[in-house]
Amino acid sequence: MQALVIAAHGSHLNPDASDPTYVHADTVRETGAFDEVREAFWKEEPHFREVIRTLESDEVFVVPLFISEGYFTEQVIPRELRLEEWNPEKWDSDGTSASQVTLEVGDANKTVHYCGPVGTHDAMTDVIVQRAESVTADPDVGEGVGLAVVGHGTERNENSAKAIEYHTERIRERDRFDEAKALFMDEEPEVDDVTDYFDSDDVVVVPLFIADGYHTQEDIPEDMGLTEDYRLGWDVPSEVDGHRIWYAGAVGTEGLMADVVLERAADAGADIGGALEAVREGVAPTGDGDRGTDPEPSAEMGD
Repeated sequence: MQALVIAAHGSHLNPDASDPTYVHADTVRETGAFDEVREAFWKEEPHFREVIRTLESDEVFVVPLFISEGYFTEQVIPRELRLEEWNPEKWDSDGTSASQVTLEVGDANKTVHYCGPVGTHDAMTDVIVQRAESVTADPDVGEGVGLAVVGHGTERNENSAKAIEYHTERIRERDRFDEAKALFMDEEPEVDDVTDYFDSDDVVVVPLFIADGYHTQEDIPEDMGLTEDYRLGWDVPSEVDGHRIWYAGAVGTEGLMADVVLERAADAGADIGGALEAVREGVAPTGDGDRGTDPEPSAEMGD
């Protein structure tokens, strides 16, 4: 038997913060690829600490639903899961290349394949592009359009920016969009000045966050000038400084995220059969990128 655990941040402030985790877990569960699928959280129940011991399977694949390698993926989750002999160096990563490491949970008699975060997997590039398709309702969006991939950014963790820059460069290499640039909330170049960085009349803005909440539904829309007060909502697209801004909301709410979870587990050795094909055939662009009314604060942890 094999089990999948999707490990996410969650929130004490907003129960909706965990919605993407449950949605993606349900999508994976419906494929039948795993005997057991569990959600686990840092700020909600069920907690990281107990989840392994609720499973009957001897082999467990743990996929962190986080954007970057850092404090939560390197310290909190392994500690709470009580992974024996864990050390971040076992990932042998440059900040975006963590794959998986196999460890034991001795007191539970489980073998755990601890995977890198979804946010640094190559498949996340496709999710960002699909998010752009969703918000524009255009499956061929790209020509004549600029794309801004937005991250939190922080001087405390250089890997926070690396994931954003990594996917932006991969998108740029595809030559699909006229322009593709990485912008940040807490470091240069800042998303506040989004129109200064693009020549394109139309700019799609995709925040690389797992869940919608305080940053994606309050800070970023106001900082970009989409609205003076987030509680009043905003138009999609919004006219800002002579540009049309197509604001997509958090990438983690895109249905194709389930594909990334499966890819992470498969890379670690999980037998997933035809699950990837089933998810890709069943997931269409969500078209819900215009959430501009009455958002609640939530945890949108990239890491």
